[in-house]
Amino acid sequence: MPMLEQRIQQQFFESADLLSQTAEALSKPIADAVQALLGCITAGGKLMLCGIGPAAALAQHGAALMVGRFERERPGLAALAVGGETEVQALGAPGDVLLAISTASPAPALLAAVQAAQAKEMTVVALTGRDAAGLLERLSETDVHIAVPHERAARIHEAHTLVLHCLCDAVDLQLLGEQEPT
Repeated sequence: MPMLEQRIQQQFFESADLLSQTAEALSKPIADAVQALLGCITAGGKLMLCGIGPAAALAQHGAALMVGRFERERPGLAALAVGGETEVQALGAPGDVLLAISTASPAPALLAAVQAAQAKEMTVVALTGRDAAGLLERLSETDVHIAVPHERAARIHEAHTLVLHCLCDAVDLQLLGEQEPT
């Protein structure tokens, strides 16, 4: 097999290994995050998603899935992707949730957004990689940390996408019940 094809296959194997190895460890913090989201949504609050750099695309993706739909038809949920601290200060309210996404060491702008959310009495759900330096110390007991135990940004990004999909699926399940088999 040509070397390029082997390298491509290795990307798939690494991603699959990470996902299968972390499924059990991540299911509890993801379930905790779902409970925070449901509490926010059912109380009329909103989900604000913030990511800096490549994680900004994940924030946009997650907001689109909440506002639009994931796999089932439902009314849109109040969610928006924000660029950072200023938007959190302007739009955040007590009871809202900030989903702070970081695939590398959290950027100062993301840390500032987290501080702004906490000042607004919002719950923070931190979606990080192994390196969450500077962020962990800022989280309170009611905040949720979902840490993908890997150092490669590409693998972390892939796992974060799956976590977003798990959040959407679980919220839909809780709001709409079991889906009828088709």
